[in-house]
Amino acid sequence: MKLALLPWILMLLVTIPGPRPTAGARGSCSLRCGEQHGACSCHPTCSGLGTCCEDILNYCLEISPSSGSMMGGKDFVVQHLEWPGSTDGVICRFKDSVQTLGYVDSLNRVHCISPLLYESGHIPFTISLDNGRSFPRAGTWLAAHPYKVSESEKSQLVNETRWQYYGTSDTSGNLSLTWNTSLLPTPTVAIELWGYEETGKPYSENWTAKWSYLYSLTRNTPNTGFFTFIPKPASPEHQRWRVGALRISNSRNYEGQQDVLALWTNDHALAWHLGDDFRADSVAWAREQCLAWEALEDQLPDFLKELPDCPCTLAQARADSGRFFTDYGCDIEQGSVCTYHPGAVHCVRSVQASPRYGSGQQCCYTAAGTQLLTSDSTSGSTPDRGHDWGAPPYRTPPRVPGMSHWLYDVMSFYYCCLWAPECSRYMKRRPSSDCRSYRPPRLASAFGDPHFVTFDGTSFSFSGSGEYVLLETTLTDLRVQGRARPGRMPNGTQARGTGLMAVAVQEDNSDVVEVRLTDRPQALQVLLNQKALSFTEQNWMDLKGMFLSVTSEDKVSIMLSSGAGLEVGIQGPFLSVTILLPEKFLTHTRGLLGTLNDNPKDDFTLRNGQILPPNASAQQVFQFGADWVVSNTSSLFTYDSWFLVYKFLNQPKHDPNFKPLFPEEIALSPSQADEVNRLCEGDRFCILDVISTGNLSVGNATRAAHQLHRHHLNSLQAVVSCGWLPPPSNGHKEGVKYLVDSVVSFSCNSGYNLVGSETSICRADGTWSMPTPECQPGRSYAVLLGIIFGGLGIVALISIIYVLLHRRRKGNMTMWGSQP
Repeated sequence: MKLALLPWILMLLVTIPGPRPTAGARGSCSLRCGEQHGACSCHPTCSGLGTCCEDILNYCLEISPSSGSMMGGKDFVVQHLEWPGSTDGVICRFKDSVQTLGYVDSLNRVHCISPLLYESGHIPFTISLDNGRSFPRAGTWLAAHPYKVSESEKSQLVNETRWQYYGTSDTSGNLSLTWNTSLLPTPTVAIELWGYEETGKPYSENWTAKWSYLYSLTRNTPNTGFFTFIPKPASPEHQRWRVGALRISNSRNYEGQQDVLALWTNDHALAWHLGDDFRADSVAWAREQCLAWEALEDQLPDFLKELPDCPCTLAQARADSGRFFTDYGCDIEQGSVCTYHPGAVHCVRSVQASPRYGSGQQCCYTAAGTQLLTSDSTSGSTPDRGHDWGAPPYRTPPRVPGMSHWLYDVMSFYYCCLWAPECSRYMKRRPSSDCRSYRPPRLASAFGDPHFVTFDGTSFSFSGSGEYVLLETTLTDLRVQGRARPGRMPNGTQARGTGLMAVAVQEDNSDVVEVRLTDRPQALQVLLNQKALSFTEQNWMDLKGMFLSVTSEDKVSIMLSSGAGLEVGIQGPFLSVTILLPEKFLTHTRGLLGTLNDNPKDDFTLRNGQILPPNASAQQVFQFGADWVVSNTSSLFTYDSWFLVYKFLNQPKHDPNFKPLFPEEIALSPSQADEVNRLCEGDRFCILDVISTGNLSVGNATRAAHQLHRHHLNSLQAVVSCGWLPPPSNGHKEGVKYLVDSVVSFSCNSGYNLVGSETSICRADGTWSMPTPECQPGRSYAVLLGIIFGGLGIVALISIIYVLLHRRRKGNMTMWGSQP
């Protein structure tokens, strides 16, 4: 669904001379948040344009904090709300279905408590000040995956692993809780255990997820920020809950009262509350659970078939940022603390859950950059029946973020691998993906003045001033648009070169995200559906049809549901943008970044289908770029200032009066040429930018961006894999690399004879040179020769060798087995 840009009334106001609309225009935003029509606006753009209704902040709510764990219990205050002086009761309603009681503090500020949810992302909410008779005020709450919120916002189980690893040494004793008392201003607290379960027939309509209050550990405990207890077995009716979390709340609440101010621990395995049978023999208990899980798992649909193959190398995995993202449990940037994958230095997870079953892929890599497979080690990567980050519709199992993953993938690992020596059963049903079918994404970039490198490798410069189509696809309705504006010379005058100042993207009916560069100070600003986002609380957001990650102040990553990805960052005075497209987009793209079809000769394709030759002149390329101008009706950009309205909304999208600097106009003195060449080292994009802007630093930034593109491209080079090669039965193999030219060696256990080749090499066609040999009962040749050398004289040995050679000439060599 296309978002409207500005209403016709605003178009009329900006095209007819006269005073601009001012804040305070007549009208109200009651039940109108996000609307633009009428005498005044309630749309996010109205603030910069001065067209807002007077009461916009009273109805279109701003809150602080704006996010918290999807577990709920977070207190947030409504900013700028004009308190009417009396109320029948404050009710906060989330997603038109979940209601919590709000309250008014001593400063007459309205507060809401976030509810326990089963999903992440932006959750719409409304507020009633008349005890639920009307809900005219609206806002948005960001519910985050529990592991993506600050640890300071949660209660901490200090020695949780003592009980997680029950059955090993030093696993009993006290459990202790700590928490920030300032987040829970009450003299006494209650500490409760809540359990999570999913009931009903798997993959049916009656499969439901539920958090349940189980029992209290203590009530009316002083709120000191510390509590310790000796875990005791729970009563039999509570034994079925294996995953849960502890909640700390005001002791005045009744037991199990929902959606109250509270602090939660992370969800965890409830080993500490399990029964005496678990404590008496945890291995036997866990083995029984593992076998029961195995029997159930074998009845469920095979989710592995619809998972994407893992990238073959660590470089590919880190570069394929549209489809894979760092697994926070094994991150090379955080010291590679890979608790469940020793031997790995980095793991990634598939960004998108699989379409039918909501499952997820995991891929782990060694320091050498190769895959670590469960076929070779229990440290290998394991796929997930429940994607850890969940998937829409989130509230339906196994799509509940975090929780479904715990039930179907983590607890089963505990049963089979952590608490019982049955890990082979788990690994058989959670095998690592190899990469024989993996295809790296295709890469295109725009940076600098701006310069473009298409998906098929064509490089060109297009210094237009305006808004242009970088990419359109017909496979999905994916649109990426860029806004370019002239740069400045060192003396402040306008340069004859432009650069990207904003990039906007939408796919099908997804949210619209725009990343733009602010002037003072230079920084990235991200807009969601034309409203500026804040990343002071969360740097990862689940949005409609995409995920958004801001890992640093100068780079934004956008991951779309199709597997396409964008990285937008600051490079010098301009933006750079990198776009990654899976191979399925072949023959389905058009725009400035070319036609993805492995044929660079048709990258200069105009809207009408006409193709300019690859050796087109700079002037012809400029006309090609101008042809891909954005229209007002198709624009994804936000026009929230009068400069943007006048410059881009009311003027031609491509400025016909701007004249760029073409290469043939460049004339340098010998000394200038030497200086530029020393800096740019022959990079023509760098040279052009230094000359067009008169600034060496701009050229240096362009050269760095071009080098980054080449590095990214090199990381995504396709490699050949021959796939996993098994060891022989009753033998061993050396080598866990399966890419081209890798060598795997084989040997047999004592008492077995190797029949076949001792080595196999991965060939360029993706096949092994030799199959896995066999290990047959019998003494090996080495043992036989040792006996011969030790027990026979040299004359007898020569005689035996003569006889053997004589038999070989007769073709009688059966005693030696088959030959390599």
